[in-house]
Amino acid sequence: MVTYSLKSSAEGRWNVCRSGFSLFSDLPLTDAIKLAREVARDEYLRSGRTVYVEMPGTGSTIRLAQFAKPASQVQAA
Repeated sequence: MVTYSLKSSAEGRWNVCRSGFSLFSDLPLTDAIKLAREVARDEYLRSGRTVYVEMPGTGSTIRLAQFAKPASQVQAA
């Protein structure tokens, strides 16, 4: 599982992060969401792994996107 996160900066701009590292920075929120979804979708298509895009909410994390195989395609181990 891979998670891309949106993090806000002190200036009110947004960063797209993975594993705690900023991949893209100083973006307006709408651009950050769009870019994070595009990167997550691309990673899912290349790797086949489950990929999420999340951002902090006031009480919990908000999932903005999820790329995963349907449950019917997941094989039990």
